[in-house]
Order: sequence, then structure tokens, then C-alpha cells
Amino acid sequence: MLVGVMSDTHMQKDYIKKGVEKLKECEVIIHLGDNIEDVKEIEKYYYEKIISVRGNCDYCEGASAEKIEIINNKKFFITHGHNYNVKNTLLNLKYKAEEVQADVVLFGHTHVAVTLFEEGVWIINPGSAGMSRTYKNSVALIEISNEKILPQIILI
Repeated sequence: MLVGVMSDTHMQKDYIKKGVEKLKECEVIIHLGDNIEDVKEIEKYYYEKIISVRGNCDYCEGASAEKIEIINNKKFFITHGHNYNVKNTLLNLKYKAEEVQADVVLFGHTHVAVTLFEEGVWIINPGSAGMSRTYKNSVALIEISNEKILPQIILI
């Protein structure tokens, strides 16, 4: 199974389209906020399941700041990350992963891509699809097969 992850699209329509093109084979795309309204743009090019959470720049009522989803028998903790001080430390995310017994933690907010495997948990930030701080916009692709989780960062 393939899972696509995008974050921090910030209304950059050309990059959203490019990101979706890289993730078109996925069975689900997860949007990690900033701007959650960009899910409507994703829906123009992608017709499968989309999961989203709001970020610190999103002011829409009813949208969750975090979610737990079971995808292909793996537990995903999904958040934008601003409520966990991710610009300074990933320790709070690690504690949350332990608390909810997550296999994968997805976060954004920093605009910098990360894939870490620590203490049995994948911690993944796809970077920013629209406004990278490394000048390389990116998305993440996660392959789940034979009980293995294989993440990769894809430049767009």
C-alpha cells in the first residue's frame, strides 16, 4: 500500500498539482495543514481518500488539529506539529507516539523534510510542498508492505 503525505502547501497551486502528480499511485493522501483549504485543490487531481488536519495558519471550525488513523494495520498519529514545539525538539512527538502506541508519526510545520526511525516508531515530515525552507519543495511517499514501513522524501 502507498500513502502520500503533503504539508505546508500555503496556496501554492502549481506545487500542489506537482505534488499530487508524484503521489497519484497512492491509495490515500494525508495533508498536514497550512493551508487545509488546499485539500480542495488536491481534490481537483486526486480522487481517492484524503485525510487532513489543520495547522497553525488554518482557522476553520470543525477541522481536527490531530488524528489517529489505522492504515493497513499500522497506527498513524497525524498532526501539523505546532502544538508539539517541533521547531525546537521532536521529544514531545516521541512522547505522544509512545502514549498512543503509534507506528508512524506525521508532522509538518517546520517546512523541512525528515525521516527518522527511533525506538520502533517512524517520525516523518514531508517538508513543504509549497514553501520549503531548504529551497527544495517535497512530499513523502510511504510504502507499507509485509509489515514493513518504507518512507521516502520526493522532491517536486
